[in-house]
Amino acid sequence: MTLAQQANYPLPTPAMQAIIDKDTSRFFGDAPADAGPLATDLSPALTPAAIDKAMRKVADWQLPRTMRHLDKIWTSAVLFAGFMAASESSGDPKYRDAMLAMANQFEWKLRTPYPNADDIAVAQTYLELYFQQPSPERIAATRTELDSLINLKTLRPGDERQPWWWCDALFMAPPVWAKMYKATGERKYLDYVHTQWRVTYDLLYDQEEHLYARDASYKSKREANGKKIFWSRGEGWVMGGLARTLDYIPADDPQRPFYIQQLQQMAAKIAQIQGPDGQWHAGLLDPATYPLPETSGASLFVFGMAYGVNHGYLDAKTYRPVIERAWAGLLKNVYADGRLGGIQQTGAEPAFYLPSSSYNYGVGGFLLAAAELKKMAK
Repeated sequence: MTLAQQANYPLPTPAMQAIIDKDTSRFFGDAPADAGPLATDLSPALTPAAIDKAMRKVADWQLPRTMRHLDKIWTSAVLFAGFMAASESSGDPKYRDAMLAMANQFEWKLRTPYPNADDIAVAQTYLELYFQQPSPERIAATRTELDSLINLKTLRPGDERQPWWWCDALFMAPPVWAKMYKATGERKYLDYVHTQWRVTYDLLYDQEEHLYARDASYKSKREANGKKIFWSRGEGWVMGGLARTLDYIPADDPQRPFYIQQLQQMAAKIAQIQGPDGQWHAGLLDPATYPLPETSGASLFVFGMAYGVNHGYLDAKTYRPVIERAWAGLLKNVYADGRLGGIQQTGAEPAFYLPSSSYNYGVGGFLLAAAELKKMAK
């Protein structure tokens, strides 16, 4: 019996349920009381065919739900990145074609003036589509917005917070800036990444635990067991952001080792605290308080570690067994219809949710993981 079939987990508090209800009303996903049976047709074998089957099953369940309620918000942006990866990995153009339709519907624009990291995340997909067919209008609006931000020392005029003041931002923003560097050849976009990532690192990276505080307010907070609060998805965002940014940093860039070292340190810590079932929990250092597996963080861990193995940053002999257990654990949360459960609702810290809980950003992480894992399997 899997954790997802057991009833011995804490239910969301009223405050947590309010967030779940809000996320559902915004079409990020949902958490039905009964999501039906779990999938029995998926194999955890690390073969291209088995991985591809799981990836398509989850992607095909999600795609029609997504296209009915398109949004430029970060939750959707992460999923769009996953669909792009799934299309490239599977060779099926339908996922990419859906993303092209999305971009055209939004006229290749971002959400707001002075966009924060969450608001520019959708441009990761705009830029990937641009690389496939370089057409200036595909990146024009994004470039204008980045140029409005590049000389700001703070989040925006009147807001004194640093641009990437929360760790999630390291997934959302740096890949956009790094891809813009590739698209334009203008070094200023990559220099911005180096400057701002270092600022966030200095503020949030815990040199003892080799994990990131979600934001500065969490540096003094503790779990019920007295340990520091490190949130599964928050750490996943950073590992995923490292993988998606490193691709665009030149091999001879003197800053490159800074990012590789973080990936190595974080991967070592994440591997150390992996559960016997191959899974992780919303509160990484307090699994007893959060007994359900959490799959959005786990998906991003698999993505980051597989990326590290594929590029020679992580030792394959050490990490392949970790990744293999993690992938098997993830598949235990896939339902017969393709729903990926075990995804915590939006927030800033560990919380309670139902096993059926499924949201678009977590599916995006899963698709990124599957695509990278398939490269490793090959």
